Amino acid sequence: MSQNKQWLLDKLGPSDDLEHRKMQSNHIQAEILFITNICDSSLIRDEIIQPFFQMKQEAEYENYLLSFPGCNRPASNVDALNKITSGHVAIMLRERILLFNAAQIKAAALSDAQVEATIQGPQTGFSEHIDTNINLIRFRYQNNSLRVECLELGRLSKSRLCIMYDELQVDQQVLDQVRRTIDEIKVDTLQSTSELTQLLNKQKFSIFPTFLTTERPDRTILNLSQGKIILMLEGTPFVLILPVVFYDFYSAMDDNYQLSLVSYFLLFLRYIALFLSLILPAAYVALTAYNPEIFRVQVALSIAGSRASVPYPAYVEVLLMLILMELLLEASIRLPKSVGSTATTVGGLILGQAATSAGLISNIMIIIVSTVAISNFVVPINSMSFAMRIMKYPLVLLASFLGITGVVLGLIGMTAYLSNLRSFGVPYLRLFFYRK
Repeated sequence: MSQNKQWLLDKLGPSDDLEHRKMQSNHIQAEILFITNICDSSLIRDEIIQPFFQMKQEAEYENYLLSFPGCNRPASNVDALNKITSGHVAIMLRERILLFNAAQIKAAALSDAQVEATIQGPQTGFSEHIDTNINLIRFRYQNNSLRVECLELGRLSKSRLCIMYDELQVDQQVLDQVRRTIDEIKVDTLQSTSELTQLLNKQKFSIFPTFLTTERPDRTILNLSQGKIILMLEGTPFVLILPVVFYDFYSAMDDNYQLSLVSYFLLFLRYIALFLSLILPAAYVALTAYNPEIFRVQVALSIAGSRASVPYPAYVEVLLMLILMELLLEASIRLPKSVGSTATTVGGLILGQAATSAGLISNIMIIIVSTVAISNFVVPINSMSFAMRIMKYPLVLLASFLGITGVVLGLIGMTAYLSNLRSFGVPYLRLFFYRK
């Protein structure tokens, strides 16, 4: 019995949500072992702990427990281990182990994912309660090597932070580095994962995100199985995933639910959108102002004709329209949902039509800005979408000074920067998923 108990403890721990209690009365003694976040504490108290102190004999208590439909004896230690990770309580008597089903699925507090939508995948998103989120992951990732470490951050807020990882898959050096970085955080209040990202990031002026923020349990579980580390903060429905690579930000969960060829096609479309959102504005400036000979004669004349009434250089036209597009996007976020999309759509159409009719903006510029806006929306992760929105402007400035040569130099510089970027020691441009 002692060996069986120690074997279970070694397989399940150490983990902050693992509860091991000893019970002693005048007549009998027992121990209980369970995972707090997936078990009903009220059921355990009422049906296991309180009756224990009312029984006079061990056989009487054992027969009482076995009278429940969800209580039985395990076939082996492995069976006991699997049942505990699925929400059972292990009740260890002197010579036997009983498994009592006390699983609790906290689905009432969950809502659909709002930011990362899928067509065929699970629709449930995380909640703002960290225990509910751990409960959700525990039930979908029933692996005894899953570990949870909890601590408090914030001198005033006392925000609860949990570190989740698969002990068999995680890179121990990365995990130690994450622990050291978190220990160095000294703040008064901490309320969101975005604040936590800024505190963890050593490169304060980095444009590209080195953490992946998600509200989807399925993406979290997929990354757990790949050896990544999950950071959960009380009070926010978003979790942080690290380390990450560039590919992670352009992969959607629908890629795992579609046929292989469909997934590759969608991934190819996203990289085309990346290329268009980065290159189109700068290429327009470079080709119209410096290198029109690259176009065919008909195209060059068409562009020149559309810009005949525009009173300022191409780079001013591009910057003006890009900034106007950013204002419309920001307004759509800040306005109430009931009027936000309508107001910005109507405003954009009216402004675009009026500017074209007045000869302030060329028709082809409207096409380019619309294409860039649509391409930005294709990025599955918002933090990468923001980075790409910013990177357009340095390329436009280089194109306004050096033409096509400036665009090429800007792309080379961006690639060199990304090649040197690290996410907790992992190369940012490493292909596909990060693995141990």
